[in-house]
Amino acid sequence: MTEVETKLQQRAGVVHVVTSLRVDVIDGPDRGATITGGDTISVGTARDNALVVGDFTVSRYHLEAVAQPGGILVTDLGSTNGTYVGAVRIERAIVPPGTAITLGGTTIRFDDALRRTVPASTEVRQLGGMVARSPQMLQLFADIERVAATPTSILIVGESGTGKELVAEAIHAQSGRARIPLVTIDCGALPSTLLASELFGHERGAFTGADRMHAGAFERAGDGTVFLDEIGELPATDQVSLLGVLERRRFRRVGGTGEVDVRARVIAATNRDLRAEVNNNRFRHDLYHRLAVVVLRLPPLRDRREDIVPLVDHFARELGASGPAETVFGAEVLARWQKHPWPGNVRELRNAVEAALVVGPNAHLATGEPAATARDASEPLGPYKDARAAVVGDFERAYLSRLLAEANGNVSQAARIAKMDRSHLIDLLRRHGLKA
Repeated sequence: MTEVETKLQQRAGVVHVVTSLRVDVIDGPDRGATITGGDTISVGTARDNALVVGDFTVSRYHLEAVAQPGGILVTDLGSTNGTYVGAVRIERAIVPPGTAITLGGTTIRFDDALRRTVPASTEVRQLGGMVARSPQMLQLFADIERVAATPTSILIVGESGTGKELVAEAIHAQSGRARIPLVTIDCGALPSTLLASELFGHERGAFTGADRMHAGAFERAGDGTVFLDEIGELPATDQVSLLGVLERRRFRRVGGTGEVDVRARVIAATNRDLRAEVNNNRFRHDLYHRLAVVVLRLPPLRDRREDIVPLVDHFARELGASGPAETVFGAEVLARWQKHPWPGNVRELRNAVEAALVVGPNAHLATGEPAATARDASEPLGPYKDARAAVVGDFERAYLSRLLAEANGNVSQAARIAKMDRSHLIDLLRRHGLKA
């Protein structure tokens, strides 16, 4: 665990700190402005920031501040002119309340408007395929239930492996569209040449090989939900097409002339901060506004360690084990899992649970521990071919989990790191049920 992660970690099961932040502009064109918000405040010139400033040297989405038990976590969002504490430029730092922070020609100061402690919840809740008891996730569950009934577009933001698709499925299931299809398109797994056809469909003869009409995601969804996974990977030309469809609520199939109405709700997900992508002109500002009417943020597993044991229990039951986690895996293994940083988040934890059930509790390859070379010594040895296939399968699953975590879920980047063909990597991921 890093020093920052140690500083940020709450004492599980004791208290939860509830904080409201206040930000004052102490220098610059907007001097004297002040706002009080929740535990997260963004600052920039774009109108959807909590604090909007008129300083042209400040980026659209310049920085974000989040209240933490150890101070205020300030993150620069890929701004042009940087974020400074004194003469030091920061990208991500924990600062004490009252620290003066400079962005462009503006200086601001964050303070605690309200900080109180409440008892931490011991209740384990399940929503769809998600299980949690941490305050962050229980708040997310409440947010999901609140926005599900609306037709509003939603952007889900979280690191690879945190469960963004489960959030989309929960929103759909809680909405009035639950009996209508949820159609998923993985924007990171399809080449640009196929994306338009998958999103909007194509007519027969639209291109070589189009021997029949194909209904795209928006058409198949009808009055349901279209889930655009890894929207941050969408190429620039497809961003323009998608923006046009969301604005007009109509589209044409590739090669077609007639227009089809869009009735589906749109939910998008990304492991990138699209505000930083907007600042760097890699994602369209107007498309971001269309998608991010409501933003739901999934915390990484390392920031909600009180969810680890409930998740282990949940995964073990799904995989056929019975009894509490401590009985199934032992206190030593659970303690090790509690300390692990989980770069692959919930997905990596599930793989660890599966490997421990199949190979043994010391088979969690993602922690860098040695791989088991056989199943249970009390079992018959069995054919060499089968034993070898089992060990290779365990290795592949663990390697691929770490590879995806290192590449932030980007298949192309993962293929470059592993020095393997992209199509072969996709085949391996499908074989092991891993999703990039």
